[in-house]
Amino acid sequence: MAPELVEEPPVLDWHRLDLRMLIVRPLNELLGLIPVLVGLVVLGGGDVWRIAMSGGVIVLVVLFGLLSWFTTRYRITDDQVELHTGLLVRKRLAVPRDRIRTVDLTAKLGHRLFGLSAIRVGTGQHEKAGENGGVTLDAVSSQEAERLRQLLLDRAPARTAAAVANGDAPAAPVSTPLAAFDPRWLRFAPLTLSGLVAVGGTFGVLMNYAQEFDLRPSAFGGLHAVVDRVMDAPIALTIAVLLGVVLVLAVVASLLVYVVQFWGYRLTREDDGTLRVRRGLLTTRSVSVDEDRLRGVEVQEPLLLRLGRGARATAVATGLGTKGESSLLLPPAPIAEAHRVASEVLLIEKSPTRTGLLRHPLVALRRRVVRAVLPVLVLAGVLALVAPSWTWQAALALVPFAALMGWDRYRALGHALTDRYLVARSGSAVRETVALQRSGIIGWRISQSFFQRRAGLATVSATTAAGDGVYHVIDVDARTGLLLADEAVPDLLRPFLVVPE
Repeated sequence: MAPELVEEPPVLDWHRLDLRMLIVRPLNELLGLIPVLVGLVVLGGGDVWRIAMSGGVIVLVVLFGLLSWFTTRYRITDDQVELHTGLLVRKRLAVPRDRIRTVDLTAKLGHRLFGLSAIRVGTGQHEKAGENGGVTLDAVSSQEAERLRQLLLDRAPARTAAAVANGDAPAAPVSTPLAAFDPRWLRFAPLTLSGLVAVGGTFGVLMNYAQEFDLRPSAFGGLHAVVDRVMDAPIALTIAVLLGVVLVLAVVASLLVYVVQFWGYRLTREDDGTLRVRRGLLTTRSVSVDEDRLRGVEVQEPLLLRLGRGARATAVATGLGTKGESSLLLPPAPIAEAHRVASEVLLIEKSPTRTGLLRHPLVALRRRVVRAVLPVLVLAGVLALVAPSWTWQAALALVPFAALMGWDRYRALGHALTDRYLVARSGSAVRETVALQRSGIIGWRISQSFFQRRAGLATVSATTAAGDGVYHVIDVDARTGLLLADEAVPDLLRPFLVVPE
């Protein structure tokens, strides 16, 4: 009779971060400080104090990296992940492995040059790195980061930990591709606000530096001539030129931001039961989400993106919010691709986000229009009393647009119930369609404002441990909403249910 093999629990020693972080940490920090250092040294006019300040900043950054390496230790046992860090204030973190929800690998430009990655272990919905149970290791080798990712997401930790203790690398994972970057998606980049935000942020930084170093257009001959010509031109022409310049810069910036954030995007299903998203040009990022924690998918359509027939998709999973980067499943892409990715992620033929939705009562349209138009009318009334006459007339001109926005908000309202999912849609500036697993609903919240009660409407909110924590079916008929909640999760609401006649 063959002897039975018994796996002994390994004893894992404490480990330090990779020694190369002593170079990478200051390098990453200094890359972000380049504009400041250039301003202090080049534009400082030979000021000894400013040059000394630049040198002091570099020394402090290097010392901080050295201190972090000496004071940070970590280890992974069968039961938990432990991290000790800090000198003056010691921090000792211990995260149970069964609470790990996501593993996020990030490699900035400095990391990539030296073959390193930062690994972040996520356990909670709204946690920050290093707080509320989260653990961040910055930095370890890329091979070590991949090994730790497989180890921490393995559903048989004792077996995998034993292999690691014996020096055996985990078997190469098998990935099933679900989606990949398509250059044609770049046409959706100008339909996001990222370019405009980038232009505004850059302009603000440049103006701040100009003020800090007392720089004026007169110091640059060519720029001074351009400014004079713009100031002497008719006001209408000046505004048109400025708007054109801002538009061109915003388009170019949005394309650059899109490429930097999403170049090399890949969505795969790993054989360890996780969904993995990899993306990034300069800073690469890899986020792994346990499929057992997945509770649904949300398709988001911001206004401009929706006009271009585009959307993005995010995961509704425990340990993730839906508004952060960690939950992203698909960057801005065609709406059909977003629905396809949703179906692939949920392992069903047709995505529930494509399900035909039930319209809400027409009284909800009245509420949406009144709530959109009334603030504009109030603003026009106030301006008529305290401002020139043309201001309230301009405000009144916004009434048709406000009414159109209210109608669009009503048109977005809808809900449906499938065999496995509750589907709800709402929003105009950002239209959101969420498909939430009925089995993931842990409670209901029924709310009625004074005006909703008079209109016979209610907002039915499904609470869950995933994503945003609560998802709303807004301004639904009160009776229909209660029956919807009762049917979605039988017996959960029924003991408290009094359906209005």
